[in-house]
Amino acid sequence: MAWLRAPDRSRIDADLTWLAAGGRHLLTWLDADYPALLREAGTAPAALFVDGDASSLWLPQIAVVGARSATAGGLANARSFASHLAAAGLVVTSGLADGVDAAAHAAALDAGRATIAVMGTGPDLVYPRRQAALAERIRGRGALVSEFPPGVPARPDHFPRRNRIIAGLPLGVLVVEAGVQSGSLITARLAGEQGREVFALPGSIHNPLARGCHQLIRQGARLVETADEIVEELAPLARALGDRLRARLAEPLQAATAEPPDGATAAHDAEYVKVLAALGYDPVSLDELASRTGLGVAALSSMLLLLELEGEVSNSGGGRYQRR
Repeated sequence: MAWLRAPDRSRIDADLTWLAAGGRHLLTWLDADYPALLREAGTAPAALFVDGDASSLWLPQIAVVGARSATAGGLANARSFASHLAAAGLVVTSGLADGVDAAAHAAALDAGRATIAVMGTGPDLVYPRRQAALAERIRGRGALVSEFPPGVPARPDHFPRRNRIIAGLPLGVLVVEAGVQSGSLITARLAGEQGREVFALPGSIHNPLARGCHQLIRQGARLVETADEIVEELAPLARALGDRLRARLAEPLQAATAEPPDGATAAHDAEYVKVLAALGYDPVSLDELASRTGLGVAALSSMLLLLELEGEVSNSGGGRYQRR
C-alpha cells in the first residue's frame, strides 16, 4: 500500500499527540490486551483507539441496539433491559446513536455501571453531536472505542464497519426495536455469523419498528421478555470469559499461574479470598471494594460476576455487593 511506503508523518504525530493524554490507548492485534472475543471474529480490525477504561473491553458484554427513531415504549424497554443487565454484571455495549443506543448507554451509567460506545468516527469526534454529554459520561465510566484514528469524521460506510465491532465484542446482542431495513439487523446478522447469541424483543404487529425483531425471531433469534432470560443464557459464557480474564490478570495480580485443580472454584483462588474478606456481609459499592482491595474496578467486576455465579456473592442492586 502506498500509505505504508510513504506514511503521512503529520497524521502520525497528531495521533501520537492524542494518545499522549491520560486514559487514551491504542490496542493493536498484537497486544495481549486486545479484546479476546473480538480477536476471534473473522473481520476484527487491526487496531482500536480507546478513550477511557480499556480493560472494560475484556469484561462480559451484552450489546443493546435498536432504532434511532424508537417509540416511547421501545426507549422504555431499552432503559429497563440495559439497567437490569448492567446490574447483573454485564457491560452494556452500543453505538452511541440516538434512540435505543443512547437510552441503553444512559441506563447503564445511571445504574452505576460501565458502558462501551463503539463509534463510526475517530474517538475524538462525537456523532451525532447531541450525544456529546453522554459520550463524556461514558469516557468517565467505560470507554469510547473506534477503529478510526482521531480526526476522522462520520461517513455512511463507517457505520456498517462500526456494527461489526459491536457484534464482535459482546457475548450476545439484544435488538430492542428495529425496522426491516435497520442497521441493527446487520449487527444481529454479524453477531450470529460470529457465533454470538442473538435476542429480540417482540412487539405489536401494528408497530413497523417491531417487524425487524419479528424477522430475527423467525430466523432463529431468541424471543425474550425479561432481562433474566438473557442473563441465564449468557451466564456460562460470561464465566468462561471470566476465566480467560483471570488468566490474563494473573501476572499483574501475582496470582497462581498454574491451572486450578479439577473441581476448584474461583472462591479458592487467593485473590478471590482477598475479595471475599474485604466484602463482608453488608452491602458495599464496587468503588469502596476497589479501595479496600487495591484492585481495579474492571478486574473486580469480572471477579464478582464469577463469585455471583458460584453462589458466594449476591448483587443487592445499585452496584452494591455482599457475601451470601
